[in-house]
Amino acid sequence: MSWHLSSWYLLLVLLVGLERVAELVVARRNARWSMARGGVMSGQGHYPWMVALHTGLLAGCLLEAGLADRPFVPALGWPMIVLVVAAQGLRWWCITSLGPQWNTQVIVVPGLALVERGPYRLRWLRHPNYVAVAVEGAALPLVHTAWVTALVFTVLNAALMVVRIRCENDALASLAAAPPATTSSTTVASTVPSTVAGTRPSKDAPATDAPPGTGGTPT
Repeated sequence: MSWHLSSWYLLLVLLVGLERVAELVVARRNARWSMARGGVMSGQGHYPWMVALHTGLLAGCLLEAGLADRPFVPALGWPMIVLVVAAQGLRWWCITSLGPQWNTQVIVVPGLALVERGPYRLRWLRHPNYVAVAVEGAALPLVHTAWVTALVFTVLNAALMVVRIRCENDALASLAAAPPATTSSTTVASTVPSTVAGTRPSKDAPATDAPPGTGGTPT
């Protein structure tokens, strides 16, 4: 089986990988900030699966495009590149809007105010960082018509997000039930290597961003 892969696509995937590393650096710094303020971490059981999924996305892009000789089709590839760039913009909008409250893990910090800036002002967009993760996960492989990777990631990511969002809701509910009742915030992100996160809370609920991340997160 021969290997055929555009050098510029290899560079694109590597740049996305470097972005994931940058997310981890920010997330670890923010985790220290949160834990120093009494943060409580949860969801460690599903987190390794998030890491594996986002790592697999990058590997799948290269392997499928290279080994299966997927072509670059301009009518598909260029719009997908635009979506990849847009997803990165949305992800970092989430990260900068949440500041130290953003993380790739689910960390509940009592006493923090509701985040009402950036994409979290948009009432119709409950999970902005997760939107970025989903869009990027489908678009990045399709830049080079790696449709199998795009399909597998989309299905697995959807299943994982069900677990992730349930974990966030449970963490927030447990904090709200604990006396004394206080306004709080969840720092989670999206992607991961991602990833992640991005949740738009209601007015009477604690702020939450599930960036991985959102975010993660992606968050």
